Amino acid sequence: MTLLRQFLAVALCISIVLASTAVANQSDESTPVQEAKQTPEQLQQLVAPIALYPDELVAQVLAAATYPTEVVEADRWLQAHPDVKGKKLAKEVNKQSWDSSVKALTQFPSVLANMDKNLSWTSSLGDAYVNQQQDVMNAVQAMRKRAQDAGNLKSTSQQAVTSQGQTIVIEPAATDVVYVPTFDPWLVYGAPIVVWSGWYPYPGLFWGGPGIAFGVGFGIGFFGGYGWGWHHWGCDWHGRAVVFNHTTYVSHSRTFISRGRIARGGGFNHGGGFHGAHNGFGGHAGAFSGFNHGGIARMNSFRGRSSFGGFHGGGFHGGGRR
Repeated sequence: MTLLRQFLAVALCISIVLASTAVANQSDESTPVQEAKQTPEQLQQLVAPIALYPDELVAQVLAAATYPTEVVEADRWLQAHPDVKGKKLAKEVNKQSWDSSVKALTQFPSVLANMDKNLSWTSSLGDAYVNQQQDVMNAVQAMRKRAQDAGNLKSTSQQAVTSQGQTIVIEPAATDVVYVPTFDPWLVYGAPIVVWSGWYPYPGLFWGGPGIAFGVGFGIGFFGGYGWGWHHWGCDWHGRAVVFNHTTYVSHSRTFISRGRIARGGGFNHGGGFHGAHNGFGGHAGAFSGFNHGGIARMNSFRGRSSFGGFHGGGFHGGGRR
C-alpha cells in the first residue's frame, strides 16, 4: 500500500507539471510579441552604402546579407583561390553549397569583401530585410531620391538612371558589363549622414569626394549560363521585394529570427537560429557584433565591425537553400 501511494503521488506530480507546462505554452503562443523595428532614418543609414548600386546588385546584396556566415565563407574562398578567374571561377563557384545570392556576388569580389569586412553591418542589413522587407526597400528609394536631389545620381556611360513615377531605377548602361559605383555613403546624399559606427571603407568601393565615381567594369558573361547569374536578379519596386528568377526571393537562412512570425505564433523563421539584439541606441547590434577580424570576442555598446579571422569555409552554415 505504501508503494502504491508513493506511485500515485509521483504520477499526480507529473500530471500537474505537464498540465502547467501546456498552459504556459498556450499562454506564450497567444501573447503578442512586440516587434523591435528600426525607424526609417535608421534604415536609411543602414542601406546608404548600397542604395546607389544597380537594382540587380542591390537585390543580390540584400539576399546575401541574410547569409552572413556564407558571405564569410565565399570571401575567404576567393582569397584562397586568387588565380581562379573567368569561366573557371564560375564553374567552381557553381559547385559550392552557398545560397544563389552569395554565389552571384563572387562576380563582384570587392562587394563581397566589403560585406565580410563590415560583417556587423551585413548581419544588421540581413536582419532588417528578414523583418522589415518593405521598409528596407522604401529606404533604398528614399536614399536614391536624396542623391538625385543633391545632383549626384544621374545617367552616365556606366549606368542608366530612370524615374518611373516615384520610383528611381538604376541599371547598367551595357548588357555585358557592370560598373559598381564608388562613393562616400555618408556624403553622397547631400546633407551628411552619421557614419555607421565601426564602418570601415573598402578600397575600390569608397571615393572620398561628394559625388560618384566608377572604376573598372565587371564582365558578367562567364556567369550568365548559371541559374544564379546576374540576369536572374532584380527588384520589384511595386511589391517592395527582391526578385529571383521572376519570383519574390525567400531566404531560408537560419541565422535570423522573423519576429513577425513569432508575434503571430509561427515560431522561428526557417528553423530558428539567432539574430541581432536590439540595443539601447535604437539600432541592431547584428548577429556577429561580438567578433573582430582576429576572431577575438569583444563587447560592443552598439553597432560595430566584425568578422571571423582564419575562417575558410566549413564549420557552420547559414541554413537552407532555394
